Amino acid sequence: MPRPIEALIHTEALAHNLRRARRAAPDAKVWAVVKANAYGHGIERAYAGLQAADGFALLDLAEAERMRALGWRGPILLLEGCFEARDLELCSRLELWHTVHHEAQIDWLAAHKTQRAHHVWLKLNSGMNRLGFAPAAYRSAWLRLSGLTQVESITLTTHFADADGARGVADALARFEAATHDLPGERSLCNSAATLRFAPQQPRVRADWVRPGIMIYGSAPDFPSHSSADWELQPAMTLRARIIATQQLQPGDSVGYGSAFSADRAMRIGVVACGYADGYPRLAPTGTPVLVDGVRARLVGRVSMDMVTVDLTPVPQAQRGSEVTLWGQGPNGSVLPIDEVAHAAGTIGYELMCALAPRVPTRVAE
Repeated sequence: MPRPIEALIHTEALAHNLRRARRAAPDAKVWAVVKANAYGHGIERAYAGLQAADGFALLDLAEAERMRALGWRGPILLLEGCFEARDLELCSRLELWHTVHHEAQIDWLAAHKTQRAHHVWLKLNSGMNRLGFAPAAYRSAWLRLSGLTQVESITLTTHFADADGARGVADALARFEAATHDLPGERSLCNSAATLRFAPQQPRVRADWVRPGIMIYGSAPDFPSHSSADWELQPAMTLRARIIATQQLQPGDSVGYGSAFSADRAMRIGVVACGYADGYPRLAPTGTPVLVDGVRARLVGRVSMDMVTVDLTPVPQAQRGSEVTLWGQGPNGSVLPIDEVAHAAGTIGYELMCALAPRVPTRVAE
């Protein structure tokens, strides 16, 4: 029989979370961000739950081709734009919208021969200091683009650096508005955190388009300040496995490599068919939450390549074959948010989703 581990993708949860984004920004259009293979969920698997989006945003030309192959005829946005001049040929053929964030991309457009004018997103660096034109150079870039016959429309955009934290968006919004106040065109500012935290109260922040990413996969963008339940989000990915053996420990017995955990009492542990080669975080410490048959329990000892061990004290009836939810939707309506697991391991839910290993069988939940 196959090794007892699998990931489930919940398309109904994706659809729910997309509706949640619309509720936060009711008068804005919504990009479903599906970069990184839909945050590890798989573009083809996620598509059914996200078809109500106004467009799909991603990075990779190959992923854009996959979206068109699925039958999507609406807007597709390349969030980082073109990486070389010849990428514009595929943008023309697939009718891709694309971001412009440096002068070379404008040069490529100016030299590009096309029968179909492009939708361009002009990016401002409002404080993230990754991509985008500095405020002092933004107007010049807009003037260059607006003079090109290859350009049909220019959307003004930026990306908030601190929407998930205490600094918020006020400073970045002020820089954006100062640089764009008299320029025509649609605007887009909000990532997931800004969509949930600021868009409902501030029309200027939600603007014309919002770009939810992590929230549509059921993770809270500002955890632990807020949980997914606080934001009314549902987990779109479940990683689950089964207990393949049990051990009875006596006081002083250790578990796993390095004897990192020692029992302080008699206890049963379960050995679970999941490890860091499956994408489970190796640095998850003793105490990291799991669900065993829907009951909250804890990891004990070090994570191995193919196995983890869990304390069965809260679940005395658990046996070989019992279901273990590593994150996501468990049995009987139980839920283990991926953010809790990631936080225990010193990382974020984004990384765990994207790190799901190819060897894990993955399917759409029925």
